[in-house]
Amino acid sequence: MQYPAGLPTRLARTARRALFLALGASVLMVSQAYASGTDQLKQFVSQVHSARGSFVQRELKAPSGAKNASDAIATATMNAKTSSGTFVFARPGKFIWSYEKPYQQLLQSDGDNLYVYDKDLNQVTERKLGGALGASPAAILFGSNDLDKNFTLSDAGVKNGIDWLELIPKSKDTQFKSVGIGFRDGNLEAMELHDVFGNVTLLTFSNIEKNPSLPASTFKFVRPPGADLITGGSN
Repeated sequence: MQYPAGLPTRLARTARRALFLALGASVLMVSQAYASGTDQLKQFVSQVHSARGSFVQRELKAPSGAKNASDAIATATMNAKTSSGTFVFARPGKFIWSYEKPYQQLLQSDGDNLYVYDKDLNQVTERKLGGALGASPAAILFGSNDLDKNFTLSDAGVKNGIDWLELIPKSKDTQFKSVGIGFRDGNLEAMELHDVFGNVTLLTFSNIEKNPSLPASTFKFVRPPGADLITGGSN
Protein backbone atom coordinates (compact mmCIF):
# COMPACT_ATOMS: atom_id res chain seq x y z
CA MET A 1 0.00 0.00 0.00
CA GLN A 2 1.37 3.39 -0.93
CA TYR A 3 0.85 6.51 1.18
CA PRO A 4 0.48 10.03 -0.23
CA ALA A 5 3.67 12.01 -0.04
CA GLY A 6 4.31 13.36 3.40
CA LEU A 7 1.67 11.22 5.11
CA PRO A 8 4.07 9.20 7.31
CA THR A 9 5.57 12.43 8.56
CA ARG A 10 2.11 13.87 9.31
CA LEU A 11 1.13 10.63 11.09
CA ALA A 12 4.29 10.80 13.18
CA ARG A 13 3.56 14.41 14.09
CA THR A 14 -0.02 13.48 15.01
CA ALA A 15 1.26 10.63 17.19
CA ARG A 16 3.70 12.97 18.92
CA ARG A 17 0.93 15.52 19.52
CA ALA A 18 -1.27 12.77 20.99
CA LEU A 19 1.58 11.68 23.23
CA PHE A 20 2.22 15.24 24.37
CA LEU A 21 -1.51 15.72 25.05
CA ALA A 22 -1.56 12.49 27.06
CA LEU A 23 1.48 13.55 29.05
CA GLY A 24 -0.05 16.98 29.57
CA ALA A 25 -3.25 15.38 30.83
CA SER A 26 -1.22 13.23 33.23
CA VAL A 27 0.62 16.26 34.55
CA LEU A 28 -2.68 18.08 34.92
CA MET A 29 -4.14 15.13 36.84
CA VAL A 30 -1.15 15.09 39.18
CA SER A 31 -1.45 18.86 39.66
CA GLN A 32 -5.15 18.53 40.41
CA ALA A 33 -4.42 15.72 42.90
CA TYR A 34 -2.34 18.23 44.85
CA ALA A 35 -4.66 21.18 44.27
CA SER A 36 -5.11 22.12 47.92
CA GLY A 37 -2.97 22.11 51.00
CA THR A 38 -5.82 20.58 52.99
CA ASP A 39 -6.07 17.63 50.59
CA GLN A 40 -2.31 17.10 50.74
CA LEU A 41 -2.30 17.14 54.55
CA LYS A 42 -5.11 14.60 54.78
CA GLN A 43 -3.35 12.40 52.25
CA PHE A 44 -0.07 12.73 54.17
CA VAL A 45 -1.71 11.79 57.47
CA SER A 46 -3.59 8.82 56.01
CA GLN A 47 -0.73 7.40 53.93
CA VAL A 48 2.43 8.25 55.88
CA HIS A 49 2.35 6.11 59.00
CA SER A 50 6.01 6.69 59.83
CA ALA A 51 8.80 8.91 58.55
CA ARG A 52 12.23 10.29 59.28
CA GLY A 53 14.16 13.28 58.06
CA SER A 54 15.90 16.53 58.94
CA PHE A 55 14.62 19.89 60.10
CA VAL A 56 15.75 23.49 60.58
CA GLN A 57 13.91 25.51 63.22
CA ARG A 58 13.81 29.31 63.31
CA GLU A 59 12.23 31.31 66.10
CA LEU A 60 11.23 34.91 65.47
CA LYS A 61 8.81 37.56 66.57
CA ALA A 62 5.62 37.67 64.56
CA PRO A 63 5.52 40.60 62.12
CA SER A 64 2.90 43.22 62.76
CA GLY A 65 -0.09 42.69 60.51
CA ALA A 66 0.68 39.01 59.83
CA LYS A 67 -2.69 37.46 58.98
CA ASN A 68 -2.11 34.21 57.15
CA ALA A 69 0.16 31.21 57.39
CA SER A 70 3.53 31.70 55.62
CA ASP A 71 3.69 35.46 56.34
CA ALA A 72 6.51 34.68 58.76
CA ILE A 73 8.79 33.31 56.07
CA ALA A 74 9.29 36.74 54.56
CA THR A 75 10.48 38.08 57.92
CA ALA A 76 12.93 35.27 58.75
CA THR A 77 16.27 37.09 59.08
CA MET A 78 19.80 36.35 60.17
CA ASN A 79 18.77 37.46 63.66
CA ALA A 80 16.32 34.58 64.02
CA LYS A 81 17.26 31.98 66.60
CA THR A 82 18.14 28.90 64.55
CA SER A 83 18.57 25.26 65.49
CA SER A 84 18.61 22.03 63.49
CA GLY A 85 18.44 18.30 63.88
CA THR A 86 16.67 15.09 62.87
CA PHE A 87 13.35 13.41 63.56
CA VAL A 88 11.64 10.05 63.26
CA PHE A 89 8.04 9.16 64.07
CA ALA A 90 5.50 6.36 63.97
CA ARG A 91 1.83 7.04 64.49
CA PRO A 92 0.18 7.32 66.86
CA GLY A 93 2.30 9.15 69.41
CA LYS A 94 5.78 7.70 68.97
CA PHE A 95 8.55 10.05 67.96
CA ILE A 96 12.15 11.16 68.44
CA TRP A 97 12.86 14.85 67.88
CA SER A 98 16.60 15.41 68.21
CA TYR A 99 18.22 18.86 68.31
CA GLU A 100 21.85 18.65 67.21
CA LYS A 101 22.88 22.28 66.66
CA PRO A 102 23.66 24.67 68.33
CA TYR A 103 22.98 22.47 71.40
CA GLN A 104 21.95 18.88 71.90
CA GLN A 105 18.54 18.06 73.30
CA LEU A 106 16.27 15.07 72.80
CA LEU A 107 12.48 14.83 72.92
CA GLN A 108 11.29 11.24 72.73
CA SER A 109 7.95 9.52 73.17
CA ASP A 110 7.18 5.81 73.31
CA GLY A 111 3.46 6.49 72.97
CA ASP A 112 2.87 6.50 76.73
CA ASN A 113 5.59 8.72 78.18
CA LEU A 114 7.44 11.80 76.98
CA TYR A 115 11.14 12.09 77.79
CA VAL A 116 13.16 15.29 77.47
CA TYR A 117 16.92 14.82 77.73
CA ASP A 118 19.21 17.82 78.12
CA LYS A 119 22.76 16.68 77.43
CA ASP A 120 24.44 19.75 78.94
CA LEU A 121 22.58 19.27 82.23
CA ASN A 122 22.72 15.46 81.94
CA GLN A 123 19.08 15.50 83.04
CA VAL A 124 15.98 13.60 81.90
CA THR A 125 12.45 14.85 82.51
CA GLU A 126 9.75 12.19 82.22
CA ARG A 127 6.03 12.92 81.90
CA LYS A 128 2.94 10.99 80.97
CA LEU A 129 1.93 11.78 77.42
CA GLY A 130 -1.75 11.50 78.31
CA GLY A 131 -4.23 13.07 75.89
CA ALA A 132 -2.30 16.32 75.48
CA LEU A 133 -0.86 15.30 72.11
CA GLY A 134 -4.26 15.36 70.42
CA ALA A 135 -4.74 19.14 70.55
CA SER A 136 -1.09 20.11 70.10
CA PRO A 137 0.81 20.91 66.88
CA ALA A 138 2.76 17.67 67.40
CA ALA A 139 -0.44 15.73 66.72
CA ILE A 140 -0.35 16.88 63.10
CA LEU A 141 2.83 14.92 62.44
CA PHE A 142 2.84 12.31 65.19
CA GLY A 143 -0.77 11.78 66.26
CA SER A 144 -3.74 9.94 64.82
CA ASN A 145 -5.66 11.07 61.75
CA ASP A 146 -8.56 12.78 63.58
CA LEU A 147 -7.35 16.31 62.81
CA ASP A 148 -10.87 17.62 62.20
CA LYS A 149 -11.71 16.78 65.80
CA ASN A 150 -9.04 19.09 67.20
CA PHE A 151 -8.49 21.70 64.49
CA THR A 152 -10.41 23.84 62.02
CA LEU A 153 -8.67 23.48 58.64
CA SER A 154 -8.67 25.99 55.81
CA ASP A 155 -6.54 26.51 52.69
CA ALA A 156 -4.21 29.51 52.81
CA GLY A 157 -3.11 29.80 49.19
CA VAL A 158 0.15 29.20 47.33
CA LYS A 159 3.39 31.02 48.07
CA ASN A 160 6.75 30.33 46.43
CA GLY A 161 5.36 27.13 44.92
CA ILE A 162 4.21 25.79 48.29
CA ASP A 163 0.54 25.03 49.01
CA TRP A 164 -0.33 26.30 52.48
CA LEU A 165 -3.15 25.52 54.85
CA GLU A 166 -3.98 26.91 58.27
CA LEU A 167 -5.15 24.98 61.32
CA ILE A 168 -6.88 26.74 64.22
CA PRO A 169 -7.05 24.73 67.48
CA LYS A 170 -10.61 24.17 68.63
CA SER A 171 -9.49 23.96 72.24
CA LYS A 172 -9.02 27.28 74.05
CA ASP A 173 -6.59 25.64 76.45
CA THR A 174 -3.55 25.89 74.19
CA GLN A 175 -0.63 28.28 73.79
CA PHE A 176 -0.88 28.16 70.00
CA LYS A 177 -3.11 30.52 68.07
CA SER A 178 -2.65 28.88 64.68
CA VAL A 179 -0.51 26.38 62.81
CA GLY A 180 0.48 26.75 59.15
CA ILE A 181 1.60 23.78 57.06
CA GLY A 182 3.15 23.88 53.60
CA PHE A 183 3.23 21.07 51.01
CA ARG A 184 4.78 20.81 47.58
CA ASP A 185 3.51 17.99 45.34
CA GLY A 186 2.36 15.99 48.35
CA ASN A 187 5.64 16.39 50.24
CA LEU A 188 5.84 18.16 53.59
CA GLU A 189 7.93 21.32 53.22
CA ALA A 190 7.35 23.55 56.23
CA MET A 191 5.33 24.33 59.36
CA GLU A 192 4.67 27.59 61.19
CA LEU A 193 3.60 27.70 64.82
CA HIS A 194 2.02 30.99 65.88
CA ASP A 195 1.68 31.27 69.65
CA VAL A 196 -0.58 33.53 71.68
CA PHE A 197 2.38 35.78 72.61
CA GLY A 198 3.05 36.82 69.01
CA ASN A 199 6.04 34.52 68.45
CA VAL A 200 6.51 32.34 65.40
CA THR A 201 8.41 29.07 65.12
CA LEU A 202 9.21 28.18 61.52
CA LEU A 203 10.19 24.60 60.69
CA THR A 204 11.53 23.58 57.28
CA PHE A 205 11.96 19.90 56.41
CA SER A 206 14.30 17.97 54.13
CA ASN A 207 15.45 14.43 53.34
CA ILE A 208 12.10 12.96 54.38
CA GLU A 209 11.82 9.20 54.01
CA LYS A 210 8.21 7.99 54.12
CA ASN A 211 7.20 4.74 55.81
CA PRO A 212 10.71 3.43 56.55
CA SER A 213 11.14 0.04 58.22
CA LEU A 214 11.69 0.78 61.92
CA PRO A 215 12.74 -1.77 64.56
CA ALA A 216 10.31 -2.26 67.46
CA SER A 217 12.93 -0.87 69.85
CA THR A 218 13.30 2.43 67.98
CA PHE A 219 11.23 4.48 70.44
CA LYS A 220 12.22 2.73 73.67
CA PHE A 221 13.97 5.38 75.77
CA VAL A 222 17.21 4.40 77.50
CA ARG A 223 18.33 6.86 80.16
CA PRO A 224 21.97 7.92 79.61
CA PRO A 225 24.35 6.73 82.34
CA GLY A 226 24.45 9.09 85.33
CA ALA A 227 21.63 11.31 84.08
CA ASP A 228 19.33 12.69 86.76
CA LEU A 229 15.64 11.74 86.39
CA ILE A 230 12.83 14.17 87.11
CA THR A 231 9.30 12.79 86.89
CA GLY A 232 6.09 14.73 86.50
CA GLY A 233 2.39 14.28 85.76
CA SER A 234 0.62 14.31 82.43
CA ASN A 235 1.30 17.22 80.07
